[in-house]
Amino acid sequence: HKAMSEAAINAALRRMGYDTKTEITGHGFRAMARTILHEELQIQPEVIEHQLAHSVPDALGTAYNRTKFLKQRQAMMQQWADYLDKLKAGEA
Repeated sequence: HKAMSEAAINAALRRMGYDTKTEITGHGFRAMARTILHEELQIQPEVIEHQLAHSVPDALGTAYNRTKFLKQRQAMMQQWADYLDKLKAGEA
């Protein structure tokens, strides 16, 4: 699977009537998700950063730290899906 580009997300938002210069952007969704995952769902920042494909600062660099957090990321994405379902149902 290939990730959607920010341009593709912004184009979809514009088709839905959102102004991607003043209201919301594709990158804004990533920032919102990162905040909610950490503050509301108590996910470790390192796990979130890996999922967002950000480089994770490490004093020793990737030569020694090759973690991927695959199991934690899978669990996190299920928690995220459950959270979105609750929002949709008006329960969150």
